[in-house]
Order: sequence, then structure tokens, then C-alpha cells
Amino acid sequence: MSNLNCENRTLFHGDNLTFLRALNSESVDLIATDPPFNKGRDFHATPDSLASGAKFQDRWSWERDVHEEWLDLITDDHPDLMAVIQNSRKTYGDDMGAFLCFMAVRLIEMHRILKPTASIYLHCDPTASHYLKMILDAIFDKRNFRNEIVWTYDYGGRSKKYFPRKHDILLYYSKSKEWVFNFHTLDRIPYKGNIHKYRGDVESKKLGKTPTDVWDIPVINTMSKERVGYPTQKPLALYERAVRASSEGGVRS
Repeated sequence: MSNLNCENRTLFHGDNLTFLRALNSESVDLIATDPPFNKGRDFHATPDSLASGAKFQDRWSWERDVHEEWLDLITDDHPDLMAVIQNSRKTYGDDMGAFLCFMAVRLIEMHRILKPTASIYLHCDPTASHYLKMILDAIFDKRNFRNEIVWTYDYGGRSKKYFPRKHDILLYYSKSKEWVFNFHTLDRIPYKGNIHKYRGDVESKKLGKTPTDVWDIPVINTMSKERVGYPTQKPLALYERAVRASSEGGVRS
């Protein structure tokens, strides 16, 4: 392992591939990433918000977005990974293949910079979660898959043609078979109803239950002080739980 070659709490603004490639190998304790989802949409921040002007395009094209250098890297050094990408092109389309190429080269670098005891949480949704899991299996090894965490929320519109889609996915992998997980210091969730109906130590039940792989955390409402107007902003509580669970330092303000 090596030391991180940047100052603590450094904020980089730009394409993360450039910054990832500049970081020392095995120097990072935890990665929690919320990349594009391949939604086929353009996203814009609220005009009168703190994030005014922020935008990104979540549309993908094999011809426009895939770099030859990426293909050479994946083909030469990660042939199993390229097989996943090519199969996704056949079953879904070139846009999914392009999106997975974009993700793959960055996840390769994320794997390189993580310490052996480190973990990664990759945020996605059902659009590409099943393809991204295969990408992560190829890079991190399927034996290091820890959880498919379901972030569930009851917010927004409701379709009358299918069950309303009210969850995202966080794919949680460790880098090795020895990883940090702070089970005993996880935030507790209050029990609903009468705690005396539960068997076991009533005093410990008063503390609440530890989280499962289903996280019922509200989205940021329009009146929240957290909201900055960024189009895909996630609640702090979501990532605080990941940091608390999978880092030695816990959550700091």
C-alpha cells in the first residue's frame, strides 16, 4: 500500500478518469460513486439554485463516445470484460456498450487505487444494474461481491401500466476477502410497534435494528436545506451509511 498523493478533502472538478490515473495505487479506503445511469436523457440543474448551470448528458453513442485507447486497454488486458461489453451491445444496443466502456475504464482505475481492505459502492438503477454487476464481477472478482443494496423511496409519480419504479441499486464490493465493515457501529433503525413482542434483549431492542440490504431513506424534498438544485442529487444519509459502514474514520462533518 502507498500514501494518498493529494491533500485530504481535495475536490477535483473534471473528468474523473484523469484524476483517478494520477492517484497512487492502493491508497484509497473507500469509493462511493454515483455515475450516469444510461437513462437516455439530458439533466439540468434548477436555474435559480446553488448548482445553476450544472448539466450532463446521459445519452451514449458507440461512434461518438468510445475512445480507441479504451478499447485497446480493455481488449488487451481485460478480455473477459470486453466479452461482457460486446454481449451487452448484442442484447441491449450500442448505447449500453458505449456506457459500459465509459464505466469499465474508470472502474479499472478505481480497483487499482483501492487498498486491499477497501470497498466500493456503485450507485445505479435497473436500467443498467445487471450489466454493471457483470462488469464489477470481471474487475473485482465475483467472490468479492458483498451486497446488492436496494435504496427504496416513495416519491414522485405513479404509472398505471406497471408497478411504480421506486428504488435504485447500490452494488457493494470489497477489493479482497479481508475488508472493513463496522457492523457494531452502524446507525440503528427504530423498531415499529411494541418492542416487547420481539424476543431477546429488550434493552438492545430499544436501540433499534441494524440496517439490512434494503435502505428506506427519503429522497431530498423540495424544501430540504440539503438541496442545491443539482439534477441527480442524492440524500446525505444514503452515503453517510456507506461511509460509516466501510471506513475506519466513520463520518466527519
